[in-house]
Amino acid sequence: MLYDDNPTLVGIDKKIDEARQGEALFWEEQTPGAERRKRFYIESYGCQMNFSDSEIVASVLAAEGFAPTRILEESDLILINTCSIREKAEETVRKRLRIFDQVKRKRPGVLVGVLGCMAERLKKKFLEEEKLVDIVVGPDAYRDLPALVAGAEEGEKGINVFLSREETYADISPLRLDGNGVSAFISIMRGCDNMCSFCVVPYTRGRERSRDAFSIVAEATELFERGYREVTLLGQNVDSYKWLNPETEKTVSFAELLEMTALVHPDLRVRFSTSHPKDMTDEVLHTMARHENICKYIHLPVQSGNSRVLGLMNRTYDREWYLGRIEAIERILPGCAISSDIITGFCTETEAEHQDTLSMMQRANYSMSYMFAYSERPGTPAAKKYADDVPEEVKKRRLNEVIRLQNQISLRHNQADIGKTFKVLIEGDSKRSELEFKGRNTQNKVVVFPKAPGLAPGSYAQVRIHTVTGATLIGEIVA
Repeated sequence: MLYDDNPTLVGIDKKIDEARQGEALFWEEQTPGAERRKRFYIESYGCQMNFSDSEIVASVLAAEGFAPTRILEESDLILINTCSIREKAEETVRKRLRIFDQVKRKRPGVLVGVLGCMAERLKKKFLEEEKLVDIVVGPDAYRDLPALVAGAEEGEKGINVFLSREETYADISPLRLDGNGVSAFISIMRGCDNMCSFCVVPYTRGRERSRDAFSIVAEATELFERGYREVTLLGQNVDSYKWLNPETEKTVSFAELLEMTALVHPDLRVRFSTSHPKDMTDEVLHTMARHENICKYIHLPVQSGNSRVLGLMNRTYDREWYLGRIEAIERILPGCAISSDIITGFCTETEAEHQDTLSMMQRANYSMSYMFAYSERPGTPAAKKYADDVPEEVKKRRLNEVIRLQNQISLRHNQADIGKTFKVLIEGDSKRSELEFKGRNTQNKVVVFPKAPGLAPGSYAQVRIHTVTGATLIGEIVA
């Protein structure tokens, strides 16, 4: 799972709301002549890949003369980029569609489109049954969006959910929706070949295909030249990245791509997400150790701490393998922070197996986790083969135990940083005070500290930590 790296510890719902609010701070003032052109409004839900895809969509539409707007009621085209990872996320999207329908009733001619994973999964249901949507576009069909919009303007219902084995959008320069101008996502691959039994991603995003390594490095270079100081390389499983260079007939691995990106400039920080435990190699870890600007933070989803449950999930590793990866990270990258995804109440999970997950959390010492109660998704192998037999009250009680433990571990993890000095990339003002900056250290932890002359977003500062909470380090600049 590729969830946005805000240090929220209670799951996706609060996170997607915060991310959507942040995304809404975009662009009319950056688009000369916007008032003379048709306007589009876009909301994104779910994983980082969805937010990255929305930037691709924005670029495709801008090339056709559309201007972005953050004002829903003034838009001519309303788009919602969707997530199918949990039933709750789909319910949220349906609520938003009903609100969009009210806008359509007041302004005839407004079009509504559903993009992303729900678009692929539900397809014609949106157009024929719910009648709230004019356009349905899957993750591999965004180039077709202008034609579908033109057809919808003539009264046609537009749908394209074709899954491609080649599409990577490598030639499209994303129109950045994030207003901080400091951090940006770069998609390095699309799709997933890991058939985890609980997951819809292989069915909504298709098979894995990797993007041209040189186009990735070129995008990172262009971002640095524009003032960005951090890029996150995105993929459902970045460790399985492999691109065959047609000129040399050699395959570029993820470790090699990581180094190529780090060499763009020493002041460009490099992050990546997400790693699959079965594919993370020591070569990647040694590459991280060689380059100071590759952040010492790894999101390594465990999902469960019990080998039998991992087998039912088809995660293709067991508890011992995962612990071996934790030990390798600790050996090669001392001080590296590790975060995780955890599912409670998967099919047939026993109380003892739940305890194995809690013990795994203690051993791995996660700096933070994204935690969920199991939500059966239609069409997945788990839905077809296993009974969703853990009562909801048991799922929720186990989830609360996981959240409570993670909060304790996160606080302890942060307390260990008191007295340490970190190089912090300044992202902007603190939420609490315009007299303070916030930024992140190499471990992806949020750091808050008083402003000082000569510093601005995109600058680096050395900050000594004197106080912490479970989610934040608080410090002061040192010489």
